[in-house]
Amino acid sequence: MSDPVAVVQQYFAALAAKDFATVATLWAEDIVWHQPGGNRFSGTQRGAAAVNAMIGGMMEVSEGTFELALTGPPMLNGDLVAAPIHFTAKRSGADLGQDGVDLLKVADGKIVEAWLFSADQPAEDAFWG
Repeated sequence: MSDPVAVVQQYFAALAAKDFATVATLWAEDIVWHQPGGNRFSGTQRGAAAVNAMIGGMMEVSEGTFELALTGPPMLNGDLVAAPIHFTAKRSGADLGQDGVDLLKVADGKIVEAWLFSADQPAEDAFWG
């Protein structure tokens, strides 16, 4: 599958289903992931193993409640796909729910780079700690 929008749609469908095995097959082995903000998960992750560990950490902190879904059609510009999203998570004493945009670069049927944007970064930072 080399259509970038189809790759991104498959990725978000797998995320919504919490099918992390499929999610991992859609990341390039040398993926570069730019996580926004100033929290424990912020910064640049390099490699599929590092990104997988970060997502695992988010699932752990959120007691398995972290969810993310597309809220509109992915938008294509060359090999970049902008995806409007909404994400939620809960943990003891805190709820997180906000919109964002994931900008994903796709090459050869894999996500090779990701830049994430959150509508309320201070609230997201407070949730993740």
